Amino acid sequence: MFLWSMGSEPVSAQDPSTRYRIEGGLRHTLTPPVTDSLAKDSLQRDSATLKALSLTPLAMDTTTTPRERRRQARLDRDTVTVRYSRLFRDTIPISRVCAFSAIAPGFGQLYNKQAWKIPLLYGTVGTAAYFAFQQNSKYREYRSQYDALKRKNATQEELDPVEGPMIRHNTARTLLFVGAIGSYLYFIGDAALNYKGPVNSIKKATTLSTICPGAGQIYNKSYWKVPIVLGGIATMGYTIDFNNRGYERFKLAYDLATDGDPNTVDEFNGRYEASYLKKLKDNYRRNRDLCIIITAGLYILNIIDAHVDAHMKDYDISDDLSMTLEPTMVQMYTMRTSSVNGLGVAFRMNF
Repeated sequence: MFLWSMGSEPVSAQDPSTRYRIEGGLRHTLTPPVTDSLAKDSLQRDSATLKALSLTPLAMDTTTTPRERRRQARLDRDTVTVRYSRLFRDTIPISRVCAFSAIAPGFGQLYNKQAWKIPLLYGTVGTAAYFAFQQNSKYREYRSQYDALKRKNATQEELDPVEGPMIRHNTARTLLFVGAIGSYLYFIGDAALNYKGPVNSIKKATTLSTICPGAGQIYNKSYWKVPIVLGGIATMGYTIDFNNRGYERFKLAYDLATDGDPNTVDEFNGRYEASYLKKLKDNYRRNRDLCIIITAGLYILNIIDAHVDAHMKDYDISDDLSMTLEPTMVQMYTMRTSSVNGLGVAFRMNF
């Protein structure tokens, strides 16, 4: 009789004097020579049988359900051998790598052995941020002049030479700030995508959605959800800006109407009372704050959707799911005849 161990050699279960040889960190059994021809043939047959069983492919396994096989395939795909490097002796979790990358940009690229991307990161983000702050200072200058003219109840002809450059610098600074922030988030996402440590697809999808809305949906290959996520957040961003501009407009009008100076007149030339201007100002502020809360909710919902969608990739929706109602024989026990067969109905579910 033979027992099968972790190796590929038969181990005798009856001979306690079995000897072993350590080679390459693995233990190999030293089988003594078999002199008896009958025992030798038996040993060869057993070895051939065990070898054939060990070479049976997993694809021929019929004892597991398709759902279990897909789950095992995902685990095999996601499981990565722990690696070590000269700089990082232990493997850092992906969430911690992204957190360090947010605090110290370039850490993720350094950890992933892609240090050549760090100059691109600092060059792109630094250049965009520099010009954005430059445009912001010019915008603030024109904005202060514009507000001063508005307080003096200037005409539109007097406002045009200031309002035009103010709008251009505001648009330029907005685009540059968006570019700087987008580049910054891109390199954090790059650190997560190229992470080589042990991580499963669920955690990676959740991390990517946390870094940038819609990135987790792209990772899950649910591309049709990306316009919904980005469109919803972009719409709420526009609504926030619209209500904020309305709030600032009526706040200025309210301040001019209640400053007690007859020389300062609001843009409505006193047509509205201060209480009405205050009500409009409060309404725009309330709508702006509500839109900010809704945007935060959409962001959290985007993370939850990516997490759940990654989980549902292994959900079994194959033809193996079925419910049947069929007749069956039921064995019943009685006091008089111990057992008797009866006809019944069985409800069977396959999943």
